[in-house]
Amino acid sequence: MTEGTTSTAAAEAGSDTLTRLEQEGEVAADYLEGLLDIADLDGDIDMDVEADRAAVSIISESARDLQKLVGRDGEVLEALQELTRLAVHRETGDRSRLMLDIGGFRAKKREVLAELGAKAANEVKSSGQPVKLDPMTPFERKVVHDAIAAAGLRSESEGEEPQRFVVVLPA
Repeated sequence: MTEGTTSTAAAEAGSDTLTRLEQEGEVAADYLEGLLDIADLDGDIDMDVEADRAAVSIISESARDLQKLVGRDGEVLEALQELTRLAVHRETGDRSRLMLDIGGFRAKKREVLAELGAKAANEVKSSGQPVKLDPMTPFERKVVHDAIAAAGLRSESEGEEPQRFVVVLPA
């Protein structure tokens, strides 16, 4: 293959991936719109592609209504995300890594967790000792791992679900 052919193939592969992720978002949006109708809740669906994942958000003027879909500590949100992924899988035949956010819950959580990761990294840098964090969901651990890596340190997940936690390690 020539260099031009290689870059054309890479562009087509990227375009195929984007098309597939957009399709996932559309299937998820249809599923979630049906859910909102059944629950008689108002909300708008926003679709995007972030970091090679379909990202779907439910937003509303009345955050109080959407709080029911988030639940305590995001438990209902996690369950709805899994159900939405299953609906996408049923429709497309492909396993989905779709991320669902409701009322900005995950976006706010991401900010808090990134800050936690940065603080833990600073603590490890100053003490030279590993720091163990409290148990977290896979989403939460991923955000913390990313923050640790951005600070130039390593981290690992240890333990068994649901008590799996992040350990921040010295450089």
